[in-house]
Amino acid sequence: MLIRIRSRDGLERLQIDNPNITISQLKTLIESQLRVPVHNQTLSTNQSLLIAKTPPEISRFTDMSNPQTPISTLGIAHGSIVYLAYDGERTVAGPQIRPAGSFGRKMTMDDLIAKQMRITRQENPHCELVSFDRDAANGFQHYVNETLAFAVKRGGFMYGTVSEEGKVEVDFIYEPPQQGTEESLILLRDPDEEKLVEAIALGLGMRKVGFIFTQTIGQTKKEYTLSNREILQAVELQAESELKEWVTVMVKLEVNEDGGADVHFEAFQMSDLCVKLWKDGWFETEIGGDADPKLSKMKKEVVVGGKDTKEVDNDFFLVVVKIFDHQGPLSSTFPVENRNTVVTMRNLKNHLDRTKNFPFVKRISDFHLLLLLARYLDVNSDVPALAGCVHAQATIPEGYQILIDSMAASG
Repeated sequence: MLIRIRSRDGLERLQIDNPNITISQLKTLIESQLRVPVHNQTLSTNQSLLIAKTPPEISRFTDMSNPQTPISTLGIAHGSIVYLAYDGERTVAGPQIRPAGSFGRKMTMDDLIAKQMRITRQENPHCELVSFDRDAANGFQHYVNETLAFAVKRGGFMYGTVSEEGKVEVDFIYEPPQQGTEESLILLRDPDEEKLVEAIALGLGMRKVGFIFTQTIGQTKKEYTLSNREILQAVELQAESELKEWVTVMVKLEVNEDGGADVHFEAFQMSDLCVKLWKDGWFETEIGGDADPKLSKMKKEVVVGGKDTKEVDNDFFLVVVKIFDHQGPLSSTFPVENRNTVVTMRNLKNHLDRTKNFPFVKRISDFHLLLLLARYLDVNSDVPALAGCVHAQATIPEGYQILIDSMAASG
């Protein structure tokens, strides 16, 4: 199987023959394939490892510190990402040189053309259109506009359904732990929390369908649709999803004719070629301070408009998707996770008090409320069962009602 190793050097692939190897054996494979000595390695399934700066900070990541633990017990399987921090420098193996000319196989014109990567635009998306639940879209844009004032970036994962015709409907937005600045957005993804989100989505008959993020006021003065950093983040998430209809949505402020500002949504897919270039390791993932944000850097020359270059205009990689809206099955009035204020049982009590005239199933038909409840329920049975009742708008079993009321009472 293949797992992916993310370090300060970017994303690399690691070939593993046995899915039940121990952490010690995994470290040995990293040493042999990626040239990082075992004694220099710190591994974790937590992305925050990559922003730890000092040895004491790094030493807090202990989930993969026991060398005898089988990696399968940590949920590491084909396609998983493991984060790697290491001391010092490493030697990366160079390309294998095959002789040409009289000492080896001759290069034909066809071979030369095949070796060139041509960058062309993709006209049609795999996603026919994306439609937003009005309340979910409004809850996201209201926070970034009113609270963050579009000063720092914010992002979230969109969940909903995909029809056979490729129509994507977004019914809720999950906002993971994150750190946003004016130029960059670091998602501090929490695997345990994401398991709860996936269990809720499963019960609701939904799945992860895309990524939404904001551009800041400082960015909108610059002349690009998406920056090179945004392209890298978007293509990484689209490639990870393996969903051909996966959609990326960007939210920004635009000056209107009256001199005021309107919140504007734009939807894209990264082109098939962009995803292939990402998977094949063509993108330069380290972005220098003087790099032009309009251009994505390649590790090798590509052909754009008949010219060889290592810099590609980001717009080549974008395929525009039409945006619509709809009224989905969920409400979106409960406080959202991982924002400036912590969500507590007091919020649950206030919400239930405010909605007491509605049927109980209607009162809990809110993803963000379900996520709070899920932290106290069994992820494999209770969470999908409760979400399943919401999906069917069926009567909530009395046991769950008593439990939820008592949780609210504790607030």
